[in-house]
Amino acid sequence: MHRKLFASRVFERQVALIGGGCSGVGRALAVRLAQAGAQLALLDLDPLALDSLVEHLADHHNTEAFGLSCDVSDAQAVERAVALVGERFGGIDLLVCCAAIGRRGAVLDTEPEVFREVMAVNFFGALHCARAALPSLLARRGQIVVAGALTAFAASRPGHGAVAASRQALLGLFEALRLEVAADGVNVMLVCTGSHAGDLGADRPPTAQDIAEAIFQGALRRRHLLVLSGGDWRTRLLARLAR
Repeated sequence: MHRKLFASRVFERQVALIGGGCSGVGRALAVRLAQAGAQLALLDLDPLALDSLVEHLADHHNTEAFGLSCDVSDAQAVERAVALVGERFGGIDLLVCCAAIGRRGAVLDTEPEVFREVMAVNFFGALHCARAALPSLLARRGQIVVAGALTAFAASRPGHGAVAASRQALLGLFEALRLEVAADGVNVMLVCTGSHAGDLGADRPPTAQDIAEAIFQGALRRRHLLVLSGGDWRTRLLARLAR
């Protein structure tokens, strides 16, 4: 059960960049960070959704937000977008990687191109964002939040091989990165989501707002691992040890 921190403007004067920021958890987290005083840069493929969210954040939360239409699977596009964020806000304090796609199908029935498509967004999208933002994050001793990773003990589900592979890859990549940048003051938090409320302390699947609030609280504490699914005893133990 999360004990919430309610300080109202705890992200005042901090800049948060959210990949996949216009829907689901990304949008909910953008609103939550706006309430906490952050300036926001949002990456998404949908320019209309970006314009709508930027307007909403300005009108309802008095937040300066910058929306950029960007395909996170394109490394050069991400580098250009991050450079524009730097020009606009001066740097990045928090990177949140939420952009993801899902494809269902048994492994033998799924074409290799589908695996490449999923990896391009779910894995390489996060990698591109992290590599582009790291110089600023290192300079400002910021942090990276990676949503959608799977812990080493989490069970995959039949028909979700492509997504499971991309999430396991995120875990390996960002665990290595966490160890590489920890001494420089940069925190990396892996968020392991699932279909059960688990650590959220409820008997229903978590909503996007539930997950966003848990991520917000975890970012305040600069946690390394946030497990939001029930999982088995090994998954829960790993989460506790990582706090």
